[in-house]
Amino acid sequence: MQTFKPAIIAIALSAFSLGGCATKDFVREQVATVDAKAQATQSQVDQHQTRLAQLDQTTKEALDRATAAGKLAEGKFLYSMVLSDDSVKFRPDSSKLSPEAEQRLTEFAEKLKNDNRNVYLEIQGHTDARGPANVNTRLGEERAEAVRLFMNQHGVPLNRMATISYGKADPVADNKTRTGRAQNRRVVMVVMS
Repeated sequence: MQTFKPAIIAIALSAFSLGGCATKDFVREQVATVDAKAQATQSQVDQHQTRLAQLDQTTKEALDRATAAGKLAEGKFLYSMVLSDDSVKFRPDSSKLSPEAEQRLTEFAEKLKNDNRNVYLEIQGHTDARGPANVNTRLGEERAEAVRLFMNQHGVPLNRMATISYGKADPVADNKTRTGRAQNRRVVMVVMS
């Protein structure tokens, strides 16, 4: 009986030490998994912080444009002209002026010159509701800027015009219909003294 005891003790110690090695390997695997998840989470946090910084810059630019428009709006409203009727609608995702729009703008520029007034124009760009807000804001600005540059080519001084984009924020028609969306893709020119 005495000879079996040291053998049993040796077997028990071997089993215990093997279990300890298995436990260490398991713990290492778990720690590695947690470390990988932590690194992935940190990467996501970094990406979100970068995106927030970009949004903060976009917000600042929008505020600057709104402030400039507010200063311009201190003048007295005279009248407005809207580029959105059937012959002048903007195509989806486009800021290109149609030949009909160019004709109307040429006539409008001549009217401004013939009225011989020192007027200011606020050129407002609008879009339909399809697409992300930041894309629509940019597209509204591009539409307003296309009109501003065209008007300047036809004799209206740049310092008498300001642009602002409302994107999809100020619809005049239902965005659920094709006709409504077409009406919302527009540029409004507000004339002030």
